[in-house]
Amino acid sequence: MGDAAPRPFWTNPAILAALVIASAVPLLWPDIPPLVDLPGHMGRYRVQLDIDQVPVLRHYYDFSWSLIGNLGVDLLIVPFAKLFGLELGVKLIVIAIPAMTTAGFLWVAHEVHGRVPPTALFALPFAYNFPLIFGFVNFALSMAFAFLAFALWLRLGRLGRLKLRAALFVPISIAIWVAHTYGWGTLGVLAFSAELVRQHDRGRTFLHAGLHAAIQCLSLSVPFLLMLLWRNGAVSGSTGDWFNWTAKFQWLVMALRDRWQWFDLAALALVLLLILGAIGNRQIGFSRNLAASSLFLLLVFVLLPRIVFGSAYADMRLVPYMMAVPVLAIRVRPAMSLRAQRALALAGLAFFVARTAGTTISFYLYDRDYDRELAALDHLPRGARLVSFVGVPCIQPWTMSRREHLPGLALVRREAFSNDQWSMAGAQLLMTDYPAGHGFSHDPTQIVTLNPCRGEIWRTVSEALSEFPRDAFDYVWMIQPPPYDPRLAEGLRPIWRSGSSVLYRVVDRSPPLAGPKDRG
Repeated sequence: MGDAAPRPFWTNPAILAALVIASAVPLLWPDIPPLVDLPGHMGRYRVQLDIDQVPVLRHYYDFSWSLIGNLGVDLLIVPFAKLFGLELGVKLIVIAIPAMTTAGFLWVAHEVHGRVPPTALFALPFAYNFPLIFGFVNFALSMAFAFLAFALWLRLGRLGRLKLRAALFVPISIAIWVAHTYGWGTLGVLAFSAELVRQHDRGRTFLHAGLHAAIQCLSLSVPFLLMLLWRNGAVSGSTGDWFNWTAKFQWLVMALRDRWQWFDLAALALVLLLILGAIGNRQIGFSRNLAASSLFLLLVFVLLPRIVFGSAYADMRLVPYMMAVPVLAIRVRPAMSLRAQRALALAGLAFFVARTAGTTISFYLYDRDYDRELAALDHLPRGARLVSFVGVPCIQPWTMSRREHLPGLALVRREAFSNDQWSMAGAQLLMTDYPAGHGFSHDPTQIVTLNPCRGEIWRTVSEALSEFPRDAFDYVWMIQPPPYDPRLAEGLRPIWRSGSSVLYRVVDRSPPLAGPKDRG
């Protein structure tokens, strides 16, 4: 377009800034961001912040700082909690994640295409992806940092500031690795693939281009040394479940999973149609730079196992970003009229608004559910010895309850013991130290079902109520449990109820008369 041509509305900086701000809207209302694992993480933050000041926490938990590639929010919450308190501090950090992801997407698109193409708007809803909704906040934070860093990498490469880039990306790569290892790994894949294309465009063969790209990416390699220190120390974790094709297909389908299956699948189908429609199209095509990045990310997804260093769902986490990058790669050819581009931008804007509105409504409904359940904590004394049981079905519906780690908020708000905390070597720094709990001390002992579930180690609600050591706990919090024999609650006095949820006080330490239902 000539210099005198008007700026298309979707490239206006004010509009782009508004999109970044609008991406935060779904998280403004909820007191606790309704992300599945987040309440459990918040319980860990309470321990790390207050274990030296609150003696009862030392009675239940051990916490020791160590250098691992999974500390993003854990570190940020230290100053944020001092400034805003724990809950508001967590909320502000989580709000920043989709906003930074959106900004990173737009900046990458601008650097690759010279301006933000109208199709880039279709990638923005991937900021609210299933891994974020699952509560993988350290991972999501590191990915937001990774896309912002990738945009800076592209910009400095375009300007020929390679020495400056090399100097800057040593500390940048370390910071992203500390936030979460996967963000650093993704940045490495994106940076190498982009540099490979840049070197090839300068006339080098792919072999020589790959060699030069590897040299340029040496500034990202320092975290390899941190990885060696991490893995060779006392902290460890397993890696396994390779090439689980059924699970990988499910992760692809669930990239935008939130509440309404038809809404989420329709959105995903629209994005896939856009990507397929750009193949061989005379009016739109792909940036070779980001097309290469898309192929590299796809290869990584195929090769990744489900569990890496004790951290589950490793391959699933990559899927939404693997889908967003080819959308960002789409570019408008000169053959497309400005009118057609405007129509495409309006469609992308409508898609973004619809997804943002849907996510906002969904999060509002989850917040109401959280408020109903968390009213139980008003009746719980501080430092209580609490065991919690959260009802779940064997087969999770598309709309997840997001209550699985609500017991963590008893730790946050009442410094009570919570049996939802993870004990995962290599992934968490907190360890439960409550021997009296006798097998009811950490995740997933808070999960209960109606019947035994194949492939899971969850107890049935009958087993949980009959087997938990009554001499170790003073309170039992039942959160939307399956139906159970009332005789199993003998010796438990209800002090709060809401629907099927109930908070019991243990008044009789003897085992209940009724036993669990026969597994056969």
